[in-house]
Amino acid sequence: MDIVALELIKNIQQIDRENEYVVFVKPDKNDHVLTESENVKIHLIEGAYPFWEQIKLPKAAAKENCDLIHCTSITGPIVSKIPLILTLHDIVYLENLRFMKKGSTRYQKLGNLYRRWITPQVVKRSKSIITVSEYEKARIRDFFDIDEHDNRLVAIYNGVSSHFKPVTDDETRRTVIQKYNLPDRYLLFLGNTDPKKNTKGVLKAFANYVENAEDPLKLVIPDYDESTLNRLLGTIKKKEIRKHILLPGYIVNTDLPVIYTMAVIFLYPSLRESFGLPMLEAMACGTPVITSITSSMPEISGDAAKIVNPYKPQQIKDAIMELLKNPMLREKLIEKGYRRASKFTWRTMAYNVLKLYYNALNQKEK
Repeated sequence: MDIVALELIKNIQQIDRENEYVVFVKPDKNDHVLTESENVKIHLIEGAYPFWEQIKLPKAAAKENCDLIHCTSITGPIVSKIPLILTLHDIVYLENLRFMKKGSTRYQKLGNLYRRWITPQVVKRSKSIITVSEYEKARIRDFFDIDEHDNRLVAIYNGVSSHFKPVTDDETRRTVIQKYNLPDRYLLFLGNTDPKKNTKGVLKAFANYVENAEDPLKLVIPDYDESTLNRLLGTIKKKEIRKHILLPGYIVNTDLPVIYTMAVIFLYPSLRESFGLPMLEAMACGTPVITSITSSMPEISGDAAKIVNPYKPQQIKDAIMELLKNPMLREKLIEKGYRRASKFTWRTMAYNVLKLYYNALNQKEK
């Protein structure tokens, strides 16, 4: 979500020199990645997040004489006289889905409780509600019982950042690979502790692959904790595959193009995604993708990925084996992936959001 907001701000900063913008951020969220310009001001606000969003944000916006507030991360102030646009990336935390019941961390559970309380109220008062796929748009419409003729709800796709492309420079590739102590060829999976990422299913599939391959590739799982992995391997009774898994820790965003490029296959068989940006990043870097038949993944991947049922580890394993044994299929998916990823740009996203700003402002004047 942070990347989406950052790219929106950066692109609007480039395409709109007419309107004035104030970007409200917590000091720990600024990270020196945003810069002020002639018509863009950065306003730092301190405070615990609920208090920051519900009290300090609307007061600061009123003091800056803002005509419109765009809250870019699911929640927003429930009491404010200023018209509001909300980006509602997904409503997973509101749905009674089985993968939300177990496995979430305490931080995730507290965040979900806050969202469950705030989001329905913010949805009611929003001038426009932006989501990131037609799949998620349908879920939101059904959940909140929004009339199909209510044009407040719109789907605007995310984009792929321009630095995601195949890395061909040998020295750059070697430097990044050595930095994270990785082999030249591997399977890549961006999993985390969120149950929807299907880490357990991927590990079951990988264990099956290891058992059937003569010289199995390593599975690289960035930003994943050793103790969490060992506990999960114990749960599925596959501790013996630990030696085939590499945990490089956190990978800097600027190093990700190399990590994608060097991966033989990118695994993204999530149970539930509202968009699925990582699979487009992998495609842009020339890496074939295995993803799910569920939620938004077919909509976003089109015909440029190998589609599987994420609830069936055997299908994930079979897809891995097929891509490794069929170079023609790999090349076909790689070429389709380049074309598919090129259709999603942050500039297009920014133009579409800017249209909503103008619509909201015109409604206010009437």
